[in-house]
Amino acid sequence: MNEFYLIFGMAVVTFLIRYPMFALSGQVEFPQTLVRALRYVPPAVLTAIIVPAVLMPNGTTINLSYTNAYLIGALAAAAVGWFSRNLLLTIVVGMAAFFSEQVLLGLMG
Repeated sequence: MNEFYLIFGMAVVTFLIRYPMFALSGQVEFPQTLVRALRYVPPAVLTAIIVPAVLMPNGTTINLSYTNAYLIGALAAAAVGWFSRNLLLTIVVGMAAFFSEQVLLGLMG
C-alpha cells in the first residue's frame, strides 16, 4: 500500500510542476531570443550523454585509440549522418561499424 502512496505522490508533484506551463501556453509569448536559445537544449543534452560514453567506455580514462569500438561506431555514424541526413542509414552504419570493430578486435586479440 505504501507503493501506491508513493506513486500517487510522484504523479501529483509531476502534475503540479508541469501543469502551469500548459495552462499558460496560449497566453504567454516568449521572447524570440529565448525561443532560439531553447532550440539548442536537445542537442546539448544528447551531446552530454553520448560524448562521455563514447570517449570513456570503461568509465575511467579517455580512450582515443582504434581499439575503442564505441569511438569507431560514433565516427562512422557521424560521417554518414552528416552526408546522408538519413537517420535509419546512420543508425545501421554506426551499429555495423561498432560490431565489426568488436569482431575484428576479438579476432586479433
